Amino acid sequence: MRLVFAGTPAPAVPSLRRLAASGHDIAAVITRRDAPLGRKRVLTPSPVAATAEEIGLDVIRADRLNGVVTQQVSALAPDLGVIVAYGGLVREPLLAAPVHGWINLHFSLLPRWRGAAPVQHALIAGDRRTGASVFQLVPELDAGDVFGELAMDIPDDATAGELLDALALEGADLLVDVVQRIAQGTAVARPQRGEPTYASKLGDEDGRIRWSDPADAVLGRIRGVTPEPGAHTSVDGARLKVLAVRRAPADAPALAPGTLALHSREVVAGTGSVPVVIDTVQPAGKGAMRAADWWRGLRSGDTVVAA
Repeated sequence: MRLVFAGTPAPAVPSLRRLAASGHDIAAVITRRDAPLGRKRVLTPSPVAATAEEIGLDVIRADRLNGVVTQQVSALAPDLGVIVAYGGLVREPLLAAPVHGWINLHFSLLPRWRGAAPVQHALIAGDRRTGASVFQLVPELDAGDVFGELAMDIPDDATAGELLDALALEGADLLVDVVQRIAQGTAVARPQRGEPTYASKLGDEDGRIRWSDPADAVLGRIRGVTPEPGAHTSVDGARLKVLAVRRAPADAPALAPGTLALHSREVVAGTGSVPVVIDTVQPAGKGAMRAADWWRGLRSGDTVVAA
């Protein structure tokens, strides 16, 4: 089939590569415009744009799928549109431009966690299983019939970034399988079943650690916002990024929520239940470091309080 592909971040790259190798004709790749990155704010192509140009595919850069993009896509006469984490909504008349409409690879078991940040919200909520779904795009958010899905147990120590990487690889194979079935005329989609939940885009406040929550909720939030938007707390009025945490050993001291102490050369933090160990932090204006090294530089007493 003749395809158009829309995607922007790194998790969309495995799908683009698999589709490009599958024998289908990718007429164009749509991605968001180059963005300024780093301290020098250098304009940098999205991971999908860089991959498309490496493969030799035509790229349409657009931050909104507007009338101009609709005209460009319609002129290509695609059979199917494929979208993976583009970062914008597909509306009519673009939705109907391809012969078979659009399909979307979404990183959850729909209808759970419709929206922009399904993997992050799954971890924050303490879900034990997640997955990926390929569904028919419709005007309502992530509500279309599902062509296929895969399920995956969530590892206890997985961050959102790690889990998303794994789902992106597995989901790429699922996506190509669905495209093949649509091309062969054998694809069958089923309506979504169950009560929807929604995964809104995360902001900085979502990364603030709530030390009064139980330990499982603290660990889930930190892993769910890692690497973006990042977990953080405040110590002596200074922002501290928390990059890696784990469950504390059984002999760790009981501490009030938000109280940090050094135990067996490890930084332990109190929560609303049992303590956790902070392994890696990043103080404001500095690089990542072992939490124990950061602690030695505090020159404080036996404990400090994080807010």
